[in-house]
Amino acid sequence: MTRHARALPGLRAPLSVAFLTDLHYGLYIGAGSVAAWVDATNALQPDVVLLGGDQLDARMDRPEDPLLRELARLQAPLGKYAVWGNHDYGNFGRAGRRYGRRRADWQARREAFAQALAGAGVTVLRNEGRALRDDVWVGGVDDMWFGQPDIPAALAGAGDRATVLVIHNPDLLPDLPGPAGLVVCGHTHGGQVRFPLIGAPVVPSRYGQRFAMGWVKGAYGSPAFVSRGLGMSGVPLRNLCEPEIALLLLSPP
Repeated sequence: MTRHARALPGLRAPLSVAFLTDLHYGLYIGAGSVAAWVDATNALQPDVVLLGGDQLDARMDRPEDPLLRELARLQAPLGKYAVWGNHDYGNFGRAGRRYGRRRADWQARREAFAQALAGAGVTVLRNEGRALRDDVWVGGVDDMWFGQPDIPAALAGAGDRATVLVIHNPDLLPDLPGPAGLVVCGHTHGGQVRFPLIGAPVVPSRYGQRFAMGWVKGAYGSPAFVSRGLGMSGVPLRNLCEPEIALLLLSPP
């Protein structure tokens, strides 16, 4: 778990945000790991929980019910919100090839899982947003690789509220259409396998190490935080790259 204190323009009262991303439930991650992450998150007593995508692993061979039961235990008075990641789409059957056979019914599967998440108290934001309070807006963007990301739609309705934008893939950061108060991202896993001096040999980003992890900047100088995430992809290994639940302690300027 990491803690980060930051001022957020437009905020009128403090806001604590727990950011969990890249759970990758399925291939290497089971319900026990998710349960431990949920317990750790609840102990932080956040105002809101944000899930940054890749809740599912595309090659999963387990039922989704254990994941849903654990996510239902997350506690946050202002709600629980999620966005889709590329592995979510792979699990729906949208991606094809790299993630397995493409399915004609992938859209129906996506909507069915969104409804299942809603039953667990998690609202999926796909190019849309919600007012958490009178002074803060959270927007969620569809996946960059397999969805149809629309950042303006995610921020429509924000008005003069402080904005927190959830984007799975940080490669969208240079394409922000305007300044954002705060952007949170996942996808990269921090490279997942890192080495002294050289960092991560492989980062799934067209920008290499630029958006691998930590605090970065998007277009218009927008501050963004890229989490190392929680699960694993590709290989069941992390090296010098610990899993991360990020607690963002946001305050008025």
